[in-house]
Amino acid sequence: MNDGRAAVAFSRLLCVFLCQFGEKYYFCRWGSYIMRNYKLQIRNEKLEMRNMKKLDHIKAIAFDADDTLWALQTYFEEVEAEYCDLLSDYGSKEEISAALFETEGENMEDLGYGVKAFTISLVENAIKVSDGKVPARVIGRAVELGKTLLRLDAKPLEEVEETLAKLRKTEYKLAVFTKGELQDQENKLWRSGLQRYFDVVSIVSDKKPEAYRRLCRELGVLPEELVMVGNSFKSDIAPALKIGASAIHIPFHTIWAHEKTEEFEHERLRRITHFSEILHLV
Repeated sequence: MNDGRAAVAFSRLLCVFLCQFGEKYYFCRWGSYIMRNYKLQIRNEKLEMRNMKKLDHIKAIAFDADDTLWALQTYFEEVEAEYCDLLSDYGSKEEISAALFETEGENMEDLGYGVKAFTISLVENAIKVSDGKVPARVIGRAVELGKTLLRLDAKPLEEVEETLAKLRKTEYKLAVFTKGELQDQENKLWRSGLQRYFDVVSIVSDKKPEAYRRLCRELGVLPEELVMVGNSFKSDIAPALKIGASAIHIPFHTIWAHEKTEEFEHERLRRITHFSEILHLV
């Protein structure tokens, strides 16, 4: 028996003893603590065991792009930090950042996602927080900051290309499924050098359940035969699970505020920390 299982077994025996005799020995509170700890250990063990279990009946694997295949949010945050410094005459960093978040949210329905939408929000927000007093040179610099995000090298993250190369040799159909502005996403994919590994490239305005159903039709698979791999629980995981697909969550070290959401467990959900772990789950 390994140390982890031995600890669980000991906790269980101790819990039973304390619950039966706790009142006599004044151990009720300690017994309750042990019971809660034991239940937590059992829950974590079950989750860990499920997380190692292969996903069944998979015929196609779809991958998110930004912050899954290559890094992006880090560069957005660097641009936002410089942008807040640029507008320091009109508010603190926290105030400018909060106003930008609000402006992006208001523009999302009309402009969608991506660098161009972000750049328009930079300009609009600068005018808003300055009450229209921001100089043209500052607007020009804000636009240039946004445009730097169109020229990123899109270098694949660690283990990405090696894993895709191995999957390319299998029977699985592979797809890039990402949201954002068409030309920008296509350019990043080509700069990354990863385009040769994919059967399908699908760039959508938003990743709602119906978009996942269209992806399944394009791949020629049923929803239960698809697994989606991505960093965003809101866009990559939850809607895939909703249509009956499986999902593999690989969090990035940072996430856009608009992508934050409450997470949950699911029998068709797996969580990984290294990209190559995908090979053990399909």
